[in-house]
Amino acid sequence: MTDTASKKNVKDTGLRGDYAGAAPDYSVHQHWERYSEAEHDLYRRLYARQSRLVREYACPEYLHALHKLDAGGGVPRFDDVSRRLRGTTGWELVPVPGLLPDHAFFKHLANRRFPVTVWLRRPDEFDYIVEPDVFHDFFGHVPLLLDRVFADYLQAYGEGGLRAETLGAIGYLARLYWFTVEFGLVMTRAGLRVYGAGLLSSPQELPYSVDDPTPQRLPFDLMRVMRTSYVIDRMQERYFVIDSFAQLFEATAADFAPLYAELADAA
Repeated sequence: MTDTASKKNVKDTGLRGDYAGAAPDYSVHQHWERYSEAEHDLYRRLYARQSRLVREYACPEYLHALHKLDAGGGVPRFDDVSRRLRGTTGWELVPVPGLLPDHAFFKHLANRRFPVTVWLRRPDEFDYIVEPDVFHDFFGHVPLLLDRVFADYLQAYGEGGLRAETLGAIGYLARLYWFTVEFGLVMTRAGLRVYGAGLLSSPQELPYSVDDPTPQRLPFDLMRVMRTSYVIDRMQERYFVIDSFAQLFEATAADFAPLYAELADAA
């Protein structure tokens, strides 16, 4: 969800969202009443297709939370979902135009506010979209905000991001987000499963990440994750596998400043 541009430059990057009316923290009004019936129908079809796929590939925590949300009837009302999240894990959803600059994104997460894009892809983008839209953000990210351990990890990530800004280490932290929150795998009693939002919302890469013999699947190692580059325009070449959300939270709870220094020295 992040973009390293300043607010002024975000408006000039060609991103699809309407940033003109955004508040200083990049929040906007969802204006749920403006979604057309065609958009609600497209969302329902995306949700139905992906729901069938995640039954086989998603981790149990995600499936449990997705069932509890029961949000497949159309584009969800963020306010309604926020009330449920606050009562469970203290999180809320923040409507945003799209990708955010790093500082705004980190600050939202540090305050248990998850940014969700308000616009929906076009029908011709049913299978793939370059920028995150409301379907990717909601279907991929929001369910696990109901899991207490994962929700705590996201807040800690946001706090760590604010510290990383002062240390010039955002690039290392971006890799951590990519290989966990977006493209993470977890080993469960039933075998390898997915918890990363970029996989959960993708009809192609979701089965590929678990079944295909091509990519590497490596045990989660914090330093290796932060040393590893990723690709954004094709299937991933490697994934990192955690044993549990507790392992992920514990591995990233330490002060990263010495790690950043070590990584910089080795570069």
